[in-house]
Formats: sequence, structure tokens, C-alpha cells
Amino acid sequence: MTHKRRRMLYVAIGLVLLGSATALVLSAFQDSLVFFYSPTDLLAKPEAAGHAVRLGGLVEQGSVVKESDGVTTRFRVTDLKKSLLVAYKGVLPDLFREGQGVVVEGSLLPDGSFRANEVLAKHDEKYMPPEVAKALKANGEWRPAAQSQQQPASSSP
Repeated sequence: MTHKRRRMLYVAIGLVLLGSATALVLSAFQDSLVFFYSPTDLLAKPEAAGHAVRLGGLVEQGSVVKESDGVTTRFRVTDLKKSLLVAYKGVLPDLFREGQGVVVEGSLLPDGSFRANEVLAKHDEKYMPPEVAKALKANGEWRPAAQSQQQPASSSP
């Protein structure tokens, strides 16, 4: 084998190894991605069933039900167009209540309900994920926090 062919072989092997490493990194990155959806978006994507996703919206008024086992809570998350039934086993955050914003992480079940592994309750619109804020603005339900404008005390004699 000539010197030129040996060098081309090394370059080819190097490119194959680099391509394999890139494919492995991208595959691992894609497996760890968790996408964020509103109930309307999630119900429109049947391929999302079984995959880890984040669902955000408002806890529907009158929908929170504690199961008799004392651990499971069922509630509906809405974006004011559609709503999804969510089942969660565990202790809910202190800020969780009806009418408040919530982000739940879990997976959509084939029956159209959502099994949550984690529930995050928000306490202020400025901490709301942009996707949820956009969905609420589109539905006319955006309630930005009232900003108190305090007037500085005047020090006139």
C-alpha cells in the first residue's frame, strides 16, 4: 500500500468514527428532550402518546378530585380551548390550586388522559413558560400580575 492510499484510509476511518460519534451524541440528546405542549397542541399530536412531554395550562375550576387511596389526585388542565384529565400520584406543591397555572411532566396515555410524574405550580405570570402565556393570550385569558406603582414620598418642607 502506498503512502497516499494509507493516508486516505486513515482519513476515511477518521470520518467514519467522527460520524458515528456525532450520531450517538444526537441520538442521546434527542432521547433526553422533553417537549412542552398546551392541551390543544398535545391532543392534536397523536404521536406524542407514550413519550415524555410537559403539559402546561390552568387547573380547571372544580376539577380537582382526591382519590380514596390518599395519594392519587386527578384534575383537568386547560388552555381554555381544550382540557386534559391528569392523574398524579404524590404530594402536590403548596401553590397548586384551581385556577392557577401549572406545568406537569409525564406522558399521554392511549385513552387520552395524562399520567404525570411531576407537577410544578406557578405563583406568578412572570414565571409562566412562554408557550402557556402565548396560548392564554390567544384565548383572551391572560392576566398579568398587577404591578403596584408606588409613588416615592416627597420630602418637600
